[in-house]
Amino acid sequence: MKYLITGANGQVGSQLVAQLQGKAKILATTSQTLDITNKHAVWQTVRDFRPNIIINAAAYTAVDKAESESDLAFAINELGAKHLAQAANEIRAAILHISTDYVFDGKGETPYRETDPVAPQNVYGKSKLAGEIAVQAACPRHIILRTAWVFNEHGNNFVKTMLRLGASRDSLGVVADQFGAPTYAGDIAAALIHIAEKIISKQSNQFGVYHFSGSPYVSWHDFASEIFAQAHAQNVLAQIPVLNAITTADYPTPASRPANSRLDCGKIQANFGIETSDWRKALLDLKDYV
Repeated sequence: MKYLITGANGQVGSQLVAQLQGKAKILATTSQTLDITNKHAVWQTVRDFRPNIIINAAAYTAVDKAESESDLAFAINELGAKHLAQAANEIRAAILHISTDYVFDGKGETPYRETDPVAPQNVYGKSKLAGEIAVQAACPRHIILRTAWVFNEHGNNFVKTMLRLGASRDSLGVVADQFGAPTYAGDIAAALIHIAEKIISKQSNQFGVYHFSGSPYVSWHDFASEIFAQAHAQNVLAQIPVLNAITTADYPTPASRPANSRLDCGKIQANFGIETSDWRKALLDLKDYV
């Protein structure tokens, strides 16, 4: 089986490469080796390699910067996704595309289902929604996997930021009125590979939009508290800094953040047998994060 993976040096992409190594033929690309905004480059690569599955883990993810770089965000998140989906459709491959909780407005009181109305509140979310629409239109054999609060041993993420700040500050404030579910990138990769294998073996043709995130739901403040507790217990931090709960209004950012990022993951469990991941287990070896 052959996989084309974009964004192979990102949080999810690097995990996909690691987990597929030795199990399948992989063409792992980065923005340096494949510019997905270049239609000719994408189509040439796909025609030459002829993958069974394309996993698009490439994305513009600088949420605040996107407010001033909307053209670039849309070029990568919409146009790039469209090129990959069109090329997949031409060779009868399936495309698995990663999206985000930011397609919702975050004003709901319950976890979002796949069928709930979308209403992104910032440029990043709008560009990712545009990418979803482009993929759906270009390739019927698609899986769109929305996830949230991704973290990993590598790359920029909340866990690594907290460990860095915790080592240099006696106290810090963390937002306590935004709720969601941290999601370990390795578990996202495993879910995507599981779905891909079902598609390749023709055990499933249940294409469409799915939600996958970790559990349990927490606030950013709760998440930080658990990170520090684990870091101290594992001797990664000598002492736990004082953690102050602040509001979204106390920490203004160029892009608005959803207050509710909780995703309902019942559909992926029902259709593919994939359980939500316990993000706490991914914090049990924090020395790899520093």
